Amino acid sequence: MKLNGAAAITYCGKPDPNAAGALIYGADAMRVALRRQELIAALIGPEGEAEMRLTRMAGADLRRDAALLVDAIKAQGFFPGPRVAFVEEATETTAPAITAALLDWRPGDAQIVVTGNLTTKSAVVKLFDAHPTARSIGVYDDPPGRDEIAAILRKSGLTEISPQAMADLTALARDLDPGDFRQTVEKVALYKWGDPGPLLPEDVAACAPATIEAGVDDLVETVVEQRVAAIGGLVRRLEGQGVLPVTICIGMLRHFRLLQALLADPRGPVQYRLKGRQKEAMPRQAQAWGPHRTEEAIALLLDTDLTLRSASRAPSMALLERALIRLAMLKR
Repeated sequence: MKLNGAAAITYCGKPDPNAAGALIYGADAMRVALRRQELIAALIGPEGEAEMRLTRMAGADLRRDAALLVDAIKAQGFFPGPRVAFVEEATETTAPAITAALLDWRPGDAQIVVTGNLTTKSAVVKLFDAHPTARSIGVYDDPPGRDEIAAILRKSGLTEISPQAMADLTALARDLDPGDFRQTVEKVALYKWGDPGPLLPEDVAACAPATIEAGVDDLVETVVEQRVAAIGGLVRRLEGQGVLPVTICIGMLRHFRLLQALLADPRGPVQYRLKGRQKEAMPRQAQAWGPHRTEEAIALLLDTDLTLRSASRAPSMALLERALIRLAMLKR
């Protein structure tokens, strides 16, 4: 049975105690691990592992000995209570052993929890999708939405959240990796301990990291896509990380020169230097900017670069930020 979105979040917090198990899969190991921790804790409780009601095994071990999982779901421990047999880093080669265990599973056996970097075409995913009681949960790289953030806050003891505080947390969720975001929420919960009032933006600001890792590429994309309001925040973060204004300016120049080359010859060798998101985004950006505005942007960046390298006493990062805002507004 496949679960998506809010249904998957709800299930991990309150799983079916009579289910055969659950598969949690995705490319982001941290997000998968957080979901898995939540699910197993909800199934066996905080003392489950200490009471030896959790059996762990690696996918590689299961490939060598397919009977490991069947033995684990049937074994009875000394302590009473629900049990979990956890298979980590499952691959296509573990599908036969997991299939045999699910077919042999009976009510009262340990639940089977499987994680792995799998795709929707995987035999393991299809197995859990088709099973009448087992659940299949895909975890993707999208940042947590409001429902998920609200669930994390409730688990931390925060139930009253002002709209602006929720907006600030949603922005933080986009910038932080999942583990850091959860730590920030836990810090906010401790900060608000004993305070009966709602969570306010100043509470979030007091607990948010002083600087959040940002890349020059993030700032380049923000400028090219005309997200003017976000430029200042990214510039501050890069400054906090020690990135020099000249480095940012060089990155911007490189991007606009690539746009210029694409406009001059869309089928030229420059195409072979595009990677990842660039392959889709840069041809669209080149078409949107056009040759004249792209030339204006390069001229503006060259002037800025010369000023940054000169003996000018103007604050370098402030000068660069002003230039980037002008640049983002060129296309309007």
